[in-house]
Amino acid sequence: MLVRHLIVFSLIALLAGCAGLTSREALEGQGDAGLWQAHKQQIAGLDAWQINGKVGIRAPKDSGSGTLFWLQRQDYYDIRLSGPLGRGAARLTGRPGAILLEVANQGRYQAATPEQLMQERLGLNLPVSHLLWWIRGLPSPDSKSRLSLDADSRLAQLSQDGWQVEYLRYTEQNGFWLPERIKLSGFDLQVTLVIKDWQPRQLGQ
Repeated sequence: MLVRHLIVFSLIALLAGCAGLTSREALEGQGDAGLWQAHKQQIAGLDAWQINGKVGIRAPKDSGSGTLFWLQRQDYYDIRLSGPLGRGAARLTGRPGAILLEVANQGRYQAATPEQLMQERLGLNLPVSHLLWWIRGLPSPDSKSRLSLDADSRLAQLSQDGWQVEYLRYTEQNGFWLPERIKLSGFDLQVTLVIKDWQPRQLGQ
């Protein structure tokens, strides 16, 4: 009886552990699931960064490219775009309950979500809330996702909420392997991000 109880308990613990790791993720590809979980845990610990790079946007009726600056400090973000689709400079800042978009020569706007602001004022259906995770090479924990790993057990492809995300290149910075080139496709929009400078930080420790 004791042996049976131990077996049942072990199975329950194993299933609970698997559910905790992959309850919203469907994992595919050639990488090792254990190495992916270790990588994910390390990268998820990054709660601050500064990024400089380029962004290219292709929409049904227009396309363009510009520069990207992204400052993240835990739940506060400051994202600046200049040039895409000929709209000049735009700055999106936010924390829970306070989201602001400033557009050059147009004004300052507020909305309940960053996605609403980008859609209404710039005509771009960008999943900003998911990008907080995708930019680090992680799936957003807010919805189900399908993942494909590369040979190094890092994210190669991601399918989530109607978006397809491809990780074309990684770079190592301060012991962290982070995306250097990302391609997003969805909702008649294609976005390419090329990150020239990664400065990751851990403020919560």
